Amino acid sequence: MESAPARPRPVLTSGSVLPEDADRATLVARVHAPEHDGPCVAAVRGERVVDLTAVAPTVSDLMERDDAAAVVREADGGQVWRLDELLGAPAGRRDIPHLLAPVDLQVIKAAGVTFAQSLLERVIEERTGGDPAQADRVRTRVGQAVGGALDGIRPGSPEADQAKELLVAEGLWSQYLEVGIGPDPEVFTKAPVLSAVGVGADIGVLGASVWNNPEPEVVLVVDSRGRVRGATLGNDVNLRDIEGRSALLLGRAKDNNASCAIGPFIRLFDEDFDLDTVRGLDVDLRVDGPDGYVLRGGSTMRGISRDVLDLVAATYGPHHQYPDGFVLFTGTLFAPTEDRKAPGMGFTHEYGDIVRISSPRLGALVNTVVAGEQAAPWTFGVRALMRSLARRGVL
Repeated sequence: MESAPARPRPVLTSGSVLPEDADRATLVARVHAPEHDGPCVAAVRGERVVDLTAVAPTVSDLMERDDAAAVVREADGGQVWRLDELLGAPAGRRDIPHLLAPVDLQVIKAAGVTFAQSLLERVIEERTGGDPAQADRVRTRVGQAVGGALDGIRPGSPEADQAKELLVAEGLWSQYLEVGIGPDPEVFTKAPVLSAVGVGADIGVLGASVWNNPEPEVVLVVDSRGRVRGATLGNDVNLRDIEGRSALLLGRAKDNNASCAIGPFIRLFDEDFDLDTVRGLDVDLRVDGPDGYVLRGGSTMRGISRDVLDLVAATYGPHHQYPDGFVLFTGTLFAPTEDRKAPGMGFTHEYGDIVRISSPRLGALVNTVVAGEQAAPWTFGVRALMRSLARRGVL
């Protein structure tokens, strides 16, 4: 990708990032506090963001509490920030309070190939060996062979087995189809603990990648007992050329500096927002390029092939535990195919793209695309967090 020309940062306000029913939402944030050289767990109460670190030193601790929603709505807090001031803070400035990704000690997991449309695009990546110039040709062949064979199929069902036989006979069976309609979903570790970036931050795409796109997703927040406690939004940046060369390069394609964005807030389950609400969420995407280019797209959780609780069960159980909880990207329907520059080359990011992922009940996650190698380095890990909390006497 080419270097972007000088451009303004996205203008973020409370009105542009809060859920449409923010007055009824139970929202959790994390705020970088320069005076503590570390993060604060906070409640978003209208325009006020209230420090709750003395009540729950980490978001992981808060998620373990049965009364988490009541704590966020009602608990006495400490320092108070204005939400608009936090949103207006320059990206990457550690001397100014600003919003962080709203998760901390939770392991960051992701489920892949959970929507039929994106499933076929993964097959196309594999068949082209990550070469975008071949995508249209392969897309046509796959579409002719598969047609609607995957529509409405429940993974692991007899109908899925029949579809597999058809695709094998056509020479089109793929490892992506195996996890897309087979009995076991793909679940992988997206990023290290504490490495995710939040709303307003730069998001990184490796300089070596020439075919990539955003992946707008709903992210579940799960406690150490496997209970889903709430949800947020995420961008599981996808390097299509690198993963297309080999699925064994998944770590190279997915886990890089600033390549995982989560936010803007965790919306906790309460009387107005629950798991059934999540199952019906719509997620919109808008990419604004520095050259005036605009891409719009969207996804709906109603099109997912596996229920979200099935994805949680594939992640957590007797086979694997998470003592600090985990967050789980649930996959995306969105896979852009329109040409951005040269005919037949499809979509890929340019540095300076502003990516806005939004859902009416979760708000908006907004980030600016930069080279991963040039994004702010990740320097604040678990040891730094423990030192900061110990200095405050909240452990």
